Amino acid sequence: MPITQTSNTTSTTNAAAATSASSTAASTQDRFLKLLVTQMKNQDPLNPMDNAQVTSQMAQLSTVSGIDKLNVTLQALSDSMTSNQSLQAASMIGHGVLVPGNGVDLANGSAYGGFELTQSADNVTISIKNKAGALIRSIDLGDQPAGMGHWQWDGKDNNGAAVADGSYTFAASALQDGSRADATGLQFGMVNSVSQGKQGVTLSVGQLDGIAMSQVKQIL
Repeated sequence: MPITQTSNTTSTTNAAAATSASSTAASTQDRFLKLLVTQMKNQDPLNPMDNAQVTSQMAQLSTVSGIDKLNVTLQALSDSMTSNQSLQAASMIGHGVLVPGNGVDLANGSAYGGFELTQSADNVTISIKNKAGALIRSIDLGDQPAGMGHWQWDGKDNNGAAVADGSYTFAASALQDGSRADATGLQFGMVNSVSQGKQGVTLSVGQLDGIAMSQVKQIL
């Protein structure tokens, strides 16, 4: 759905929700007052309702009406945040981002990727494989601090021979004091488009679709 159409649709939806809530609140109050008047007309003359009972029922009506208005306000706020998120996401089109993934595209003898570590590591290694799963290149990055890091591939295999441009896969591995540490591969891609659906705002990144905004680790 286009971003401009999304904003118009959101505004229309918010207006409709506000109108519906106002109508519902008025209907609730009308039913309550009719019920209260009927109750007072038919009360026992020897044991009439006291002021405390009437005040209590009025307070209950006020509470229900307040909750209805709060729900409408929260829904309007949620819709507004979604619309703003769509506009922010649209500004990312044409920019490179890093998202969780294990794909890497080699073009003109160059490729780029990233990784994320939950703790510092004595050694981080990037293993690049072809479509058949055969190891093409191992890149030793040495010791790395916790957080995100980047790596670049010159398009050559472990023997120094250039390989064909195309799509490959990679894995990031890390060692700390001789034990394996957690390492997550981050795939690089250009943001091609932005979509808004039932799952919220999603991005098309390179050959990946349905990437949530929360999955974007870095904008380059």
